[in-house]
Amino acid sequence: MRERTNLDAVTAGRRLNNYVVKQKTSRKNACAAFSCLIKMMNEINEVPFFDIQLPYELALKIFQYLGKTELGRCAQVSRTWKILAEDEVLWYRLCQQEGYLLDTSISDRSCWKLALKNCRARERTLKTNWKNRIGGVSQLQYELGKILCDVHSCDGVVIAGYTSGEVRLWDTRTWDYTAPILEPVHGPGDAGPRPHVSFVRINSSLAVAAYEDGNIWNLMFGREPIHHYQHNQRIQALALGSEGATVATASGFEVKVESPNDRGFWQTTETFEIQKLVNFLNLVPDVTGSPVTVAAAEDVVYLLKAEDPGKILHSVYGQPVTCLDVSAHEAAFGVKTFGWLLNEPNQILLYNLETSQCLKKMGNSIGDFTCVNLQNSPPNMLVTGNKDRRVRVFDLRKSESLCSLYAHQLGVSAVQMDDWKIVSGGEEGLVCVWDHRMGTKLWEMYARHPVRHIWFNSHSLITANIPDEKNPRGASIVADDLTTHRKHRGIIYAYEFSVDQLAVESILPICRSSYDEVTGYNYNIGLAVPYDSI
Repeated sequence: MRERTNLDAVTAGRRLNNYVVKQKTSRKNACAAFSCLIKMMNEINEVPFFDIQLPYELALKIFQYLGKTELGRCAQVSRTWKILAEDEVLWYRLCQQEGYLLDTSISDRSCWKLALKNCRARERTLKTNWKNRIGGVSQLQYELGKILCDVHSCDGVVIAGYTSGEVRLWDTRTWDYTAPILEPVHGPGDAGPRPHVSFVRINSSLAVAAYEDGNIWNLMFGREPIHHYQHNQRIQALALGSEGATVATASGFEVKVESPNDRGFWQTTETFEIQKLVNFLNLVPDVTGSPVTVAAAEDVVYLLKAEDPGKILHSVYGQPVTCLDVSAHEAAFGVKTFGWLLNEPNQILLYNLETSQCLKKMGNSIGDFTCVNLQNSPPNMLVTGNKDRRVRVFDLRKSESLCSLYAHQLGVSAVQMDDWKIVSGGEEGLVCVWDHRMGTKLWEMYARHPVRHIWFNSHSLITANIPDEKNPRGASIVADDLTTHRKHRGIIYAYEFSVDQLAVESILPICRSSYDEVTGYNYNIGLAVPYDSI
């Protein structure tokens, strides 16, 4: 019995000794493997490993050069690196770099990494909604205004002018917003029917309306106008700066620029005399000092500055300008050439506004270029519409057409693009949404009249179908019977693709009535259900 006990003790001792030897060997092997790994990493990446303690601010300065993927990998190295890689300053900077939440400060959110994740998920959902036409559609109508004359929009705020002389305002960002009627102040001698509204423009702070009789009213977002002046002849073109309160108008052979001074009093900044009638007028954005205006008058393009009032940017006799758009440093316009008579197709010309030199000549088309969008296009990109029914996207670095889309049967009348999609409108009333990277049409919508205005951002789209005929034949439009002639009026559509608005916007517009209106007009009677307000 004693011998068996001794044998068991010897066996246990041997097992323990072998275990200790194995542990030492495995530990040595692990250390050797780790040292070899560090040596290999140093040889491959040529990054020296050193044992020093960096200050947190200096380490944060190094980490700010990393992207989302690199920060995620660094967070898996150690607990210290995880704290550093998830610092709010780094993720706030990434969020700002990608264009999200630009108007916020770092103290507005507790977790900027989660905020960036939510913004990217929202962007993917918005893109899916755009592609599949998932969202709400509303019609912006004003029956008493009679026929729609002109429409403009800025950041979701829409202004419309009518043949009744009234100007209506909508804020599509707030769907329960009651649209006011902006009415100019009429004197005692202004009896009789009011003239038609010829042009309306709006930016973030100012609304402008021009009438057929030459009157110009500058209106803030209130009911009262703040400034009024008049031309002796009919107004041919109206331009409003994208920012600020500069207004340019063209009437006859005169271009007038109005803006308020430092004390807020409106005054005529410049008056330019030109030799031809103006067809297109644009104010150059982001100009410091005196405003700069680009005017296209038949076959001449003028660059109107205070220091050089009569400068001609482009002039070729017998080749009229068919469309115009400007950015901060460049101007793009379509030119109708002599065509097949001299084997010279129509083109888009790009000019530098600082040097007044022609930079590019793009496009070789039989049809006239009817619209061009330079200011709202991505950098080094340009989108145009043509009477030959095609939408073309040009790369300004190569002067080449990146894609050509067969769009509209009667020609393209309005167009806008961003980094992946194009929205185009045609003379036949069709609105088409395209993925220009794939060259495919995503969806389309039809209304009766030509599309004259298109504006969109990441989550909304505004289109306007404006009739060419303001006094339709055989139509006796009176205030007592507008429903018979509803087809003559034109219409404004507002599309909303935002995830936050889908639950509300999927409901029909008439069912989204506030129920506060006591009276309705004929077919547009507001619903009154008492228990809906409970």
